[in-house]
Amino acid sequence: MIRSDLLKAMLPELIATRRDLHAYPETAFEEHRTSRLVAEKLEEYGLTVHRGLAGTGVIGELRNGDGEGAIGLRADMDALDLDESSALEYRSQHPGKMHACGHDGHTAMLLGAARYLALTRDFDGTVYFLFQPAEENMAGARVMVEEGLFERFPMQAIFGLHNWPGLEAGKMGVGKGPIMACADFFDLELTGVGGHGAYPHKARDPILTAAHLITAWQTIVSRHTDPLESAVISVTQIHGGRTSNVIPETLTLSGTARAFNPEIQDLLESGMRQMAECIAAAHGLNARFNYERRYLATVNTDREVDMAIVAMLETVGEANLRTDMEPTMGAEDFGWLLSECSGAYVVIGNGIEGSHGCALHNPRYDFNDDILPVGMTYWVNLVHSLL
Repeated sequence: MIRSDLLKAMLPELIATRRDLHAYPETAFEEHRTSRLVAEKLEEYGLTVHRGLAGTGVIGELRNGDGEGAIGLRADMDALDLDESSALEYRSQHPGKMHACGHDGHTAMLLGAARYLALTRDFDGTVYFLFQPAEENMAGARVMVEEGLFERFPMQAIFGLHNWPGLEAGKMGVGKGPIMACADFFDLELTGVGGHGAYPHKARDPILTAAHLITAWQTIVSRHTDPLESAVISVTQIHGGRTSNVIPETLTLSGTARAFNPEIQDLLESGMRQMAECIAAAHGLNARFNYERRYLATVNTDREVDMAIVAMLETVGEANLRTDMEPTMGAEDFGWLLSECSGAYVVIGNGIEGSHGCALHNPRYDFNDDILPVGMTYWVNLVHSLL
């Protein structure tokens, strides 16, 4: 049972910490101030602190009793390359950087749980508090895995949490199986023959070729993929040409591809590569195609979802819990952690109005401080339930 008096006493510091993190956002692998703040607080709470995994990562280790059970709780720490447009007193002090995804709140909630559990010691086993860098774009979780996270800190299960705008504040949700897609990224350079816009027959036009190719790639989704499967190919950047009367010699395309099923992921990569090379050749151009599988699909394991549900019911009650959250084509590098360890990734409502209801990655978004005690309570209930 959570001690409400202790939780209430801790809340002002949690809010202050969250807002401090918001004011000084740091992006992938540059979370030096954030990392130092986290490590200092964990040491103050009495945890054993491990620094340096994935550069700026921090692991807080808390052991109690003789239990052999061990679980991991993860929060992401990094911000985004984005200018904040809010008028908040604690708005970003770093131009071009902003906590627009709520990682400031995730970090504060997990710090709160670490402090509470260090004070109460009402569990038997080991809790690893993972403060991860570079979730946005750079897959910091993959780096932590590659640098020996699970060998150095063996655990039976790992759990993650993310705030969710559009879901009422304090409500929680989870789903079994795939819940977030993989995130693959591609770049294509087309090289033809430049020329005068008035004499296209003397050139080999990469812009026209790109137009054919972008359309053709969409047929991989509509005509080569099982309609019952999910797939996305989005070209998000086109760079070519510098003036209106010159056909450029080169053009580059970039974008992202998403899927849940590894077989569909294979189909997307092979189909895009084949079409790029063949369509370029048909137009007399050379194609250089690069495809990177940066984020795995996030796939919850059934047993750990059931464990999370027990803690969420204790935290928010049945009326405020959704166990049927639909998968999203957004991605999360938590998938790299789940590829090595069983676990569950859940969401907590951030609100439906104002800055709390803004979509993630929006320059007016703000994490909802009212849900700090909800998230912290969930973490504590999860530890109580499992250890």
